[in-house]
Amino acid sequence: MSGKDEYYNRAKQEGYRARSAYKLKQLDETAGLLGEGRTVVDLGAAPGGWLQVAVERVGERGTVVGVDRQRIEEIEDDRGVSVEYVRGDMTEDDTVEEVVDLVGEADTVLSDMAPNMSGDYDLDHARSVHLARQAFAVADQVLASGGDFAAKVFDGRDLDDLREDVAEEFEYVREVRPDASRDASSELYLVGKGYLTAPVRVGDELEVTIEDVGSEGDGIAKVDGFTLFVGGTEAGETLTVRVDDVKPNFGFAQPLDGY
Repeated sequence: MSGKDEYYNRAKQEGYRARSAYKLKQLDETAGLLGEGRTVVDLGAAPGGWLQVAVERVGERGTVVGVDRQRIEEIEDDRGVSVEYVRGDMTEDDTVEEVVDLVGEADTVLSDMAPNMSGDYDLDHARSVHLARQAFAVADQVLASGGDFAAKVFDGRDLDDLREDVAEEFEYVREVRPDASRDASSELYLVGKGYLTAPVRVGDELEVTIEDVGSEGDGIAKVDGFTLFVGGTEAGETLTVRVDDVKPNFGFAQPLDGY
């Protein structure tokens, strides 16, 4: 039995609206995108297979929002999950504002969108990258600090540039190819983990004042309310540092030579 038939038949038997539900299951198992109590936004959600999986995994304390230009049939579920539907184009500001009004901030933004296939691989690849960038732009507006992002894209020459752009906004980025993808498919999922809302990035050089010393002996500086740990410094010092690691809620820096 081909991979396509296996997952198609399983979806029918287990009540999922699309075989792609198994791709999200495998993505979650690999990259930890869903979880109890999370708020999840699914872009291009129709017909709702990914919404069904998200509902199963966020539990009664979770919230799931499906966004699509098409109408999405409501998910029947008795878990008590808050499920919302936004009918609109995710590239339009009004649609994004409606999502923000619903969730405030999201823990995870997902996109399984793909272009209408033209048969010209380079064109289809470029269109898939464009859709992924659109999803990334929405994630950049609604993700909470430390949140996660996953978007489908076809492998090709523009992937490296997309990955670099996503990597600038997340703690780390990886590529995941679920087993449930169709045989011989070039699709993969670009996954960003740990959305960064910090006002600094790795490599930045800036002047800071050490306000305190932490329990591990590192100096503590604040940059627009963001905490930087600076090794080998003492409270009261003002010096120039280089940022060498950034996490969602704090970062690390070292004094420049000769300070």
